[in-house]
Amino acid sequence: MKKTASSMQNDAGPEPDQALQRAAALCSRQEQCSSHIREKLRQWGMEEKQAEEILARLKSENFLDDGRYARFFARDKFRFNHWGKLKIAFQLRQKGVGEEDIQQACGEIDPEAYFESCLKLLQQKSRKLTDMKAFIRRGKLFRFAAGKGFESDIIHRAIDRLDTFEERRES
Repeated sequence: MKKTASSMQNDAGPEPDQALQRAAALCSRQEQCSSHIREKLRQWGMEEKQAEEILARLKSENFLDDGRYARFFARDKFRFNHWGKLKIAFQLRQKGVGEEDIQQACGEIDPEAYFESCLKLLQQKSRKLTDMKAFIRRGKLFRFAAGKGFESDIIHRAIDRLDTFEERRES
């Protein structure tokens, strides 16, 4: 009979081998960070010492790697959600990923593609902002890009470029 997550919680605790297999299966399906697997092990009723041993084994067998997780997370959030480095770094910190892994993951984002992504987001937003004073429009664009996690220097450069494009188009 296969145990479910709820039946595992009701027992005295799962067997370490069984918890290791479940955690390895979870890591095989999708990249995970250590803090998420640690939380799962705790939910499954594992004691702290056993959970740390399982985490160490998962890392040694390459099922779990916070650096790899951070790189995949950063790449996906940048590519699909158009997040900036500040938002990516914040979310990774919330997940308990180390600062070195965060810096490396954010450093792998191509600077040109990063700027172009910010510019494209601002172009799309700018189309919706019509009939308002330039400084109000710039403020709204800045806050929008900052909310997406882009750094202020990138935002200012993108807004300046956008203004240049729009001035040329109007001429």
